[in-house]
Amino acid sequence: MKYFLSLFFITLTLHAGEAQAIIKKLEKNLRGDYMYATMKMIVTSKRGQRTVEIESWSEGNEKSFIKILYPKKDQGITFLKIDTQMWQYIPKIERTIKIPPSMMLQSWMGSDFTNDDMVKESSLEEDYNAKLLSKQGNDATLELIPKPNAAVVWGKIIIDVDLRNAVPRKETYYDDMMQKVRIMTFSKIEQHGTHRVPMVMELKPLDPTKKRNRTKIIFEKINYDTKIDASYFTKQALKRYSR
Repeated sequence: MKYFLSLFFITLTLHAGEAQAIIKKLEKNLRGDYMYATMKMIVTSKRGQRTVEIESWSEGNEKSFIKILYPKKDQGITFLKIDTQMWQYIPKIERTIKIPPSMMLQSWMGSDFTNDDMVKESSLEEDYNAKLLSKQGNDATLELIPKPNAAVVWGKIIIDVDLRNAVPRKETYYDDMMQKVRIMTFSKIEQHGTHRVPMVMELKPLDPTKKRNRTKIIFEKINYDTKIDASYFTKQALKRYSR
């Protein structure tokens, strides 16, 4: 009996090690030292459809700067994220606002993403314990459970991974009551430098009151690892680069 128990725990450890290795490879592929991108965000809801054009600059997972290019009424709105803090500049009223913790779960630019999504610096590798649920050929399914002291909002994440390209195919998010909350799908894989990147992401909330909702992000341009000027990651940049 002891032999079978020992074999069982060794197998669990090996699977956990393999799961962590998959997550590490996935994050290394998707995250560069620097990244510049332009994208379209298409927001669909019961009120109709709207498109937001975005330009973004980021350094690692700690710093990012976002500028809204379109629609005209939102043109020039900028966002700065440093670690877990976030600021917004609104050119129409020439005012910089610090996003308080109470607003972190509110919608970002009317989409299904939240302010928390935009500032989260969580690392799947560092903040979650990974378990390999299944693996067949180039496909694997992982279960991620937050580590005890991790500052994350999800109770669990299930990720379907394309092992060959080291990218997610689908991510299913659960709240702390283990109820499914939303599903994110990834498609149109392209090579950019040494990185394989899903150029299309679609987020669908599972709240029954939001049956028609979905937010699609289409990357139009991505440039990894070309150093970005540090001036983008200062509070002064919010107004300076708003123009």
